[in-house]
Amino acid sequence: MIFELRRKLTQRGLLGMNRRNAEYILPYNPRRLYPLVDDKLLTKQLAEKAGIAVSELYGVVEIERQIRDLPEMLKPYSDFVIKPSQGSGGDGILIISGRSKQNYRRASGILMTEEEIKRHVSNTLSGMYSLGGQPDKALIEQRVIFDPLFASISYLGVPDIRIIVFLGVPVMAMSRLPTRMSEGKANLHLGAIGVGIDIATGITLTAVLRNDIVTEHPDTGNSVTGLKIPNWENLLEIAARSYELTGLGYQGVDIVLDKNRGALVLELNARPGLNIQIANNDGLLRRLKIVEEEGKSLKSIEERIAFAQKHFRTVN
Repeated sequence: MIFELRRKLTQRGLLGMNRRNAEYILPYNPRRLYPLVDDKLLTKQLAEKAGIAVSELYGVVEIERQIRDLPEMLKPYSDFVIKPSQGSGGDGILIISGRSKQNYRRASGILMTEEEIKRHVSNTLSGMYSLGGQPDKALIEQRVIFDPLFASISYLGVPDIRIIVFLGVPVMAMSRLPTRMSEGKANLHLGAIGVGIDIATGITLTAVLRNDIVTEHPDTGNSVTGLKIPNWENLLEIAARSYELTGLGYQGVDIVLDKNRGALVLELNARPGLNIQIANNDGLLRRLKIVEEEGKSLKSIEERIAFAQKHFRTVN
């Protein structure tokens, strides 16, 4: 089934990695702007300055000697997330959902000691999880409590929504749903589900798990297609605004839906993956060409969103 889908996608303008890099990332993403999205702390500061909601930052650990003060920093919080500022692919993200006496409970239910938490932060500072193995910072953030919509179609972790934006126009979107296979992480290469989302309506479409097309979540048995993402217009606006935020012409915007705070920008990506095409049963190349040919004159965010909703209605 997946091979037949790839054949159809090729006919519909499947964008490959080499072409993505040569025709869209290199020309439209100046190298000097990469730190704005590769460093999650910088991204968070940029978004907050622009009035875009992000998860609350509890603290930052930048040097080894700060680790001894970590218990005091964490004391006010029963749940939180520790993540590398320059990590990628979800590596190094530690989600703590509660406490048990002197121990910390991970989202999976596994308990960690204070020393294990300190060791994880130390590994983060050393660059174990960062791009290129460079020394890094550890961010302590609010744990997102995901929107009830996802309660029946996610396993342990927090689902997110990725929107590919080209020259400020949202061109394709999907939701990434954690599974038991992905150990609660929203990463497709680990076994999360990728579910296409119709740009025009915010309704979920085709879903892919590894090399299989699926309609149900493997752990809950509930349908992952035909669901309406709440406040979809707001998510499109956040995605479209990312162009002015970073100056990057081609980028991925990752958003989570918090139960209490609504849409929060999780991170921005200058090199978003291409599996989103399989999840949408459509190729990116055609959409990018349309923006290049017809969308460069669009000035306002409202115009860019309207353009996307008119031209990129997904047909499964």
